[in-house]
Amino acid sequence: MKKMLHMTNYRRGNIVLVDFGFSEGTGSKKRPVLIISTDDYNKSRQEIIIMAITSNIKRMLFGDTKIDRWREAGLIYPSLVTGIIRTIKMNMIIWKLGILSRQDFQKVQENLRRVIGF
Repeated sequence: MKKMLHMTNYRRGNIVLVDFGFSEGTGSKKRPVLIISTDDYNKSRQEIIIMAITSNIKRMLFGDTKIDRWREAGLIYPSLVTGIIRTIKMNMIIWKLGILSRQDFQKVQENLRRVIGF
């Protein structure tokens, strides 16, 4: 599968598929993530700030947010945005899956405020 060229048209609230390489260098795994960095941040850097998404909705931990409109967001399974925050290079993005609904994104923001304390 061919990766997209470096593009800056990814926006806050987009759900994208990324290729995470294993630290041992033995391969990689494709995972959906939510972009949480601002559009200005995304345009001025080669990195984006993301939160991981999982379909393991039975294991909901502090800081996780259940996605109510997961189908509309381009996800295949019921999912949640985890409290795991990471900065990645834009060239790790394979393609855009969809956009998180405004209501779901507001819930993510509320949980993020509780996690970070801002």
